[in-house]
Parts: sequence; C-alpha cells; structure tokens
Amino acid sequence: MTIPIERSYALKNTRELLRMLLDPKQTPKVPKWIRQQARQCLKHYPTDLDLAKAMKKCPEIFGGKKS
Repeated sequence: MTIPIERSYALKNTRELLRMLLDPKQTPKVPKWIRQQARQCLKHYPTDLDLAKAMKKCPEIFGGKKS
C-alpha cells in the first residue's frame, strides 16, 4: 500500500528521471523519440512549488502537514 509521502517521492523521482532522459551525457544511447517524449511530459509536469501546495491542501493524498 502506498502512503502519501511515497506518492510525493514518486512524483519527484519521476521528474528527475525525465530530466535525466533529456541529457545525453547522463543517458547515452537513448533514442531521440524517447527524449522528445520526456520533454513533452515535463512541459506540464508539476513543479516543486505545485507539489508543496498539493501537499498542504491534500495531505491525505500527497503527505505533508494539514493547513
């Protein structure tokens, strides 16, 4: 069972993975189409600020402290 803070970590770790996929030095031999998909996914991906707001407003989903 996933607890709320694990959901937040998953979002942060996924964002980092997508960023790594954009960097050929960190992820060599990744096909161009995958890099393009990673860029497209990151275009509207939640920022740390978005996640902090979500954690505050919905701690039962994303962890964090209740307002």
